Amino acid sequence: MSASLRIIFMGTPDFAVPSLQALLNGPDQVVAVVCQPDRERGRGKKVSPSPVKVLAERHHILVLQPESVRAEAFLAQIQALTPDLLVVTAYGKILPQTLLDLPRLGAINVHGSLLPKYRGAAPIQWAVINGESETGITIMQMDAGLDTGDILLSAAAPIGQQDTAGELFDRLALLGGATLVDAVALLQAGCLAAGPQEHALASYAPMLKKEMGHLDWTLPACRLHSLIRGLDPWPSAYGFIDGRRFRFFSPEIVPVRASDPPGAICRADSQGLLVATGADCLLIREMQPEGKKRMGAGACLRGLPILPGARIV
Repeated sequence: MSASLRIIFMGTPDFAVPSLQALLNGPDQVVAVVCQPDRERGRGKKVSPSPVKVLAERHHILVLQPESVRAEAFLAQIQALTPDLLVVTAYGKILPQTLLDLPRLGAINVHGSLLPKYRGAAPIQWAVINGESETGITIMQMDAGLDTGDILLSAAAPIGQQDTAGELFDRLALLGGATLVDAVALLQAGCLAAGPQEHALASYAPMLKKEMGHLDWTLPACRLHSLIRGLDPWPSAYGFIDGRRFRFFSPEIVPVRASDPPGAICRADSQGLLVATGADCLLIREMQPEGKKRMGAGACLRGLPILPGARIV
C-alpha cells in the first residue's frame, strides 16, 4: 500500500467545505488549510471566519490566511510543509505558478462546471441563467491561467427545470467532494491521464453584479425564468411596483399570450403574480417586499395588496 499523501487544501466559502471534509474522511493527511483572511459578513458586518476555516479548526488543522499568496514568507511556509499535493476549491484568487510548482504532484482544482464551458467565478449561476440542462464538476490540473489547465476527471449533473443556483450549488459541492476523492486516489495510483481542454469551446462565467437582477419584462418568459432561478439566492431578481422594490423567486412559465404590455400584472391571487412578458406569461410564486422576509406570493398579497393592471418596472 502506498504512503498517504501530504495535502495542503486551499478554499474559503461553503462550496469548498464538502471537498475538505471528503479529504479529511479519506486516507491522506491534510497538513494545512489556506483560506482568505476573515472578512466582515452579514448585515451586522461582524468579522467572522470562513466556513472552511471553521471546519479546519474543528479538526485542529493548521490554518494559514495570507494577504498575498505571492509573498515570499507564505511560499516559504508552504515549502516547509513538504506537500505532495495542493488541492484548491473556490479559494477566490488566481494562484501563481511558483506556488503551483511547490508540491511534488502539483496542484489540482475542483471547478463547478464541465470545462471548458463556464470558466471563471460564477459557473453554477451562469449555467442556470443560460438555460443549460446539464453541468457538473471538473477536476483540473492547475496552471497559472483562469481555469485553463488539463482535465483530470469530470462528473456530469443534470439541471432541473425548477432548480435554482443555490440548490445546484449545494448538489455540486457534494459532487465535487466525491469526485475529488476519486481523482486523488487515481492520481496517487498513477491511473489518471491529463487531457487538454478544447480552448476553442471555452466560455466564461464572470462574477454576478446586483444590477443584473433588475428584470427586463420585454424578454420572453423562458429567459426570465432562467434568469430569476440563476440569481437565486444572490443577488436575486427584482422590480418596482408603485415605487416599492420587490424581489421575485420561484417563477413558472405560463404559455399564454397576454394582451397586456410586458411587465403588466394580469392576475394577482393566492397562486402568485401572473406577469406579461415579451413572449408568454410568468407566474411569480414567491416574493420579498423591501424590508421584509421572502414569502409565498399569496401571503405577500394579503399584507400588500397588488391589483391587476399594475406594472412592474
